[in-house]
Amino acid sequence: MRPKSEPKQPQRELFQIDLEQLIDMNHSLVRLGQYIDWNSFEATLGGSYHPTLGAPGISTRLMVALHYLKYQADLSDEDVVSGWVENPYWQHFSGERYFQHSMPIDPSSMTRWRNRLGEAGAEQMLRATIEAGMKMRAIRPAQLQRVNVDTTVQTKAVRYPTDARLYHRCRERLVKAARAVGLNIKQSYEHVGRRLLMQSSRYAHARQMKRARACTRTLRTQLGRVLREIERQVIEPSDKLSKLLTTAHRIHAQQRHDKNKIYSIHEPEIECIAKGKADKKYEFGNKVSVAVSSRGGWFVGSKSFMGNPYDGHTLATEMKQVEKLLGKQIKEVHVDMGYRGHDY
Repeated sequence: MRPKSEPKQPQRELFQIDLEQLIDMNHSLVRLGQYIDWNSFEATLGGSYHPTLGAPGISTRLMVALHYLKYQADLSDEDVVSGWVENPYWQHFSGERYFQHSMPIDPSSMTRWRNRLGEAGAEQMLRATIEAGMKMRAIRPAQLQRVNVDTTVQTKAVRYPTDARLYHRCRERLVKAARAVGLNIKQSYEHVGRRLLMQSSRYAHARQMKRARACTRTLRTQLGRVLREIERQVIEPSDKLSKLLTTAHRIHAQQRHDKNKIYSIHEPEIECIAKGKADKKYEFGNKVSVAVSSRGGWFVGSKSFMGNPYDGHTLATEMKQVEKLLGKQIKEVHVDMGYRGHDY
């Protein structure tokens, strides 16, 4: 259900501390909060709530403000919620009138809200930031007439994907998921697999590659045995177990030079991308196209792409997003992909 709108209280509370008496009203966060159109988020994100079912949602302004603060200070969900309790400027920015002494939400609510946000909600947050900057005259319209577009890699928090580690981790996830649905796994290879993984890493470090490959083959055999045992017992697997079985089959069957390989169990959609960097030859994540203004360096667009498309093929999609956010203000595009700037 949509969040309830808080009624306006012209009269002050007697036993609560008014934030306006604690903070400097000329602070940058206070001024920014006055220029952001918070009502636009209600219209954009209102469709993600059920009209009648469920408890009323958390205040949209609070969630948007927490995410602004999270990415501004580069904090985790837990840190930004705990820091909100201590910072009166953050509380005022999120719409609070009186100083609060307890955490406003559980940090896990921010993850669920991001999943509901979607692409349209993220674009609305960026659009509101640009509009607020123009209202404050921090961004001049002339600065947005020329835009630089480039691609980079949004790396994921995954370990370096060796075959031995993938076999071992996939077998662990399969055993855990199977036991969660009540299946009896005859042999889980928990201790043997852990010892083989350590031996494989040590042999590879000592450049004893024949012994390292032997450990990897044994780990692959163990994964295949667990995979077949689960398929013999289960007839109609759940959605979670079915996805995990599909991922396990791909990991068990993939070879060294195959395309569209899986490099992570919990992020099977990531790609191995080479961007020609001297310090990091390969990166594991998604390709992202980024647009910034040529003057001022204002962030005006970002688009994530599945797979590993050619950099030049991402330009049209990125420019559609930039045009949607900036309207007709943009006049020229400069592409940092080996091409020259051209009129748009």
